[in-house]
Amino acid sequence: MDLSRRCVPYTPATRKLSEMTVAIVSTAGVHLKDQEPFNTAGDDTWRVIPGDAPSADFTITHGAPEEHYDRSQAARDINVIFPIDRLRELAAEGMIGAVADKHITLMGYALRLQKYYNETAPAVAKEIERSPVDAVLLTAG
Repeated sequence: MDLSRRCVPYTPATRKLSEMTVAIVSTAGVHLKDQEPFNTAGDDTWRVIPGDAPSADFTITHGAPEEHYDRSQAARDINVIFPIDRLRELAAEGMIGAVADKHITLMGYALRLQKYYNETAPAVAKEIERSPVDAVLLTAG
């Protein structure tokens, strides 16, 4: 089967956004400064980010900007690619129910695509499914 033609099933919201817990899943190479950096030569691993981690504790490990994406704005404000503070503000305002207890980050540059598709993506999906999360905000670098 041509994997590029596979459809994502429509999943309608069953609750109001103001009642939902939201997690971030990002392929921008974001992680905590004390976590193992991603392998910039290609990486199919992922990191769990605690929901209460201060945004000042984040960094980005991704290949050279000319090879992958320009991170200059994200280096000034991580919320450009990992909007954790914006989610917290939305929760405080009652726009969303809550910010998830954990978020998942990956580096979108991976050379072993079959492994990414068959192992990494299902593991990330399972991690989210086991969490009390109602919605996921996907971001990319």
